[in-house]
Amino acid sequence: MSYRVVRRWMRLGVVMATVLLCWSAQAQNYDHFQHGFDLDGAHMLVSCESCHKAGVFQGTPTECAICHDGSVYYAETSLSSAHMPVSGFCESCHITADWTSIIEVNHSDVVGECLDCHNSSQVFASGLPAGHLATSQSCDACHSTFAWNTTVFNHEEVLPGTCATCHDGVMAEGKHAAHFLSTDSCDDCHSTDFWAPALTVDHSQVLGSCASCHDGSIATGRHAGHLPTIEECDTCHTTDAWVPATFDHAGVLPGTCATCHDGVMAEGKHAAHFLSTDSCDDCHSTDFWAPALTVDHSQVLGSCASCHDGSIATGKPIIHIPTNAECELCHSTDAWVPSTFDHAFVEPGTCGSCHDGVTAQGKQPTHILASNTCDDCHSADFWVPVVTVDHTQVIGSCTSCHDGSIATGKHATHLNTNAECDVCHSTDAWLPAVFDHSEVVPGTCASCHDGVTAQGRHGTHILTTETCDDCHSTEFWAPAVTVDHTQVLGSCVSCHDGGIATGKHATHLPSDDTCDNCHTTDAWTPAVFDHGGVVPGTCTQCHDGVTAMGMHATHPPTSGECDLCHSTIAWVPATFDHAEVEPGTCSRCHDNTTATGMNAGHFITTQECDTCHTRTFWSPDTFAHMTLSYEPLDHAGNFACTRCHLSNGEEVNWTSPTYQPDCAGCHANDYEAGVDRHNGLSQDADCASSGCHSISESEW
Repeated sequence: MSYRVVRRWMRLGVVMATVLLCWSAQAQNYDHFQHGFDLDGAHMLVSCESCHKAGVFQGTPTECAICHDGSVYYAETSLSSAHMPVSGFCESCHITADWTSIIEVNHSDVVGECLDCHNSSQVFASGLPAGHLATSQSCDACHSTFAWNTTVFNHEEVLPGTCATCHDGVMAEGKHAAHFLSTDSCDDCHSTDFWAPALTVDHSQVLGSCASCHDGSIATGRHAGHLPTIEECDTCHTTDAWVPATFDHAGVLPGTCATCHDGVMAEGKHAAHFLSTDSCDDCHSTDFWAPALTVDHSQVLGSCASCHDGSIATGKPIIHIPTNAECELCHSTDAWVPSTFDHAFVEPGTCGSCHDGVTAQGKQPTHILASNTCDDCHSADFWVPVVTVDHTQVIGSCTSCHDGSIATGKHATHLNTNAECDVCHSTDAWLPAVFDHSEVVPGTCASCHDGVTAQGRHGTHILTTETCDDCHSTEFWAPAVTVDHTQVLGSCVSCHDGGIATGKHATHLPSDDTCDNCHTTDAWTPAVFDHGGVVPGTCTQCHDGVTAMGMHATHPPTSGECDLCHSTIAWVPATFDHAEVEPGTCSRCHDNTTATGMNAGHFITTQECDTCHTRTFWSPDTFAHMTLSYEPLDHAGNFACTRCHLSNGEEVNWTSPTYQPDCAGCHANDYEAGVDRHNGLSQDADCASSGCHSISESEW
């Protein structure tokens, strides 16, 4: 039975109940159903005046929303503020029997969006389930109000990267078993319009290795001519472009270099390469071809010398023992040293090339200094004792062996000398000895020449030390080669008396006989004179230009003694005393070269400096005009020099030169012809002698 049939039966029941109620209440019988509004459900219990206000029956509203509008005029209940937005036809969803009971929802009357009701709060209706695919679309983009589960799906509305939320193999078909390992961002490769073939492959979404796809089945793999390697494709190739490839030798299988480096596909061994196998990487690095990191001698096919010739590889060093044997007779490819040595191959006289204390045990520290021809004394079969001593091989001195310990040394009565034994003795026979004085220790002559063992000093010899060889030669006793004054014990004059040795000459300045006050034993002249003993004011007794240097030609003229200005310690600088300078000679020094002269702005004059300046201080000057033509003290005012000397020189520039040197020479232009006080005097009259003007008046 349908809902509308039930509703009509309910209305009929309500009407019949109303009729019965009205009859029982003796009310007038009125059928609402005949006038378009049934009093059914909860309306049956409403009093007539609740709707028919003020006894007015006609025009009473019949729509639910007009009465239930919240004004409480007709009804107390109204549309809740939380109600979903609808068109206003309450009866589309509600019944009069019970307001809260909703038989169905007529979605055609719903004004809002699906999500207004179908949201996560589930106040009105259930929202998206937990497993629903992620989308921002409205529900009615896929669902209808007639059947929720029947959907019309539009892939274009799916959020990017969310394919796997449906395509998980349960809700919708997922990745097949043979699909390569990748992320779930299906739409990075596939289209929503058609699943296969894939539009492109976004390698950034691939999780597996290159070979998991590029195996020749799923995608193109390595071609037949590809070099053998176990490296991943992206070691050399990129996903942007298969070629060119950036080659990484680190991924090449060991021992396969020659598959490429064959001289055709890639550069192979050059012509000068020594004979070897093709296992390039046993010696070379994949990072850099040369130089080779190491040499695996197991890969070398030729003999040692074919490489170790000093050109391709290090050969025998210069100090190597002479031999023509192959290297491997003594050396191994594992380590160059130590070697297994056979002395039978050693050439005579080459022992020291190995026995140097580094390569092999050399001479011990106490060994006598000798050449490295070990076999001249030692045997190759046994090192000690020595077979014999060949003195021609001894490099050290005799005493390095003949020291009284290793071999017999000098006896107790041997004369004092540091000469080597072979200076006098020979290796063939110890005696007789040939004596050579040149080898005697200096200063030891007297150990023999003592007047007993050998001739000593004679009675008239000057007083000296016993270091004979400081003056005498070992080749001839007299005359003495030189005199070492450091060995003389007496005073200078004890020898330099004009008899034994030269004394003071006739022109020598008077002095005592202590020669070394001025002279040295190294050189008689020049002498270092001690001025400290000179009497002040006596300099010129020597410094006269003959005995010693005197005043030079440009020296300022003076009769003073040298020490008035100069010091005995240093000739310059001099402390000058102007008091000794002859008057009128200032400019001989003050010429701006020897000493400061007139500056650029100085008054141009030929007068000597002391005409105006004093010797005590340079300024102020003391110049005074002493002529009748001009006397500053007689004039009213002390005029500047350039008032008359316009050119700043000695020449006076007269304004009226015709009248010089009278007053009119300067003041002729001051004459006033029309003034009565001139009393008829002419312009050329002498101003001062006329008795009218005075040079001492303040006004002319």
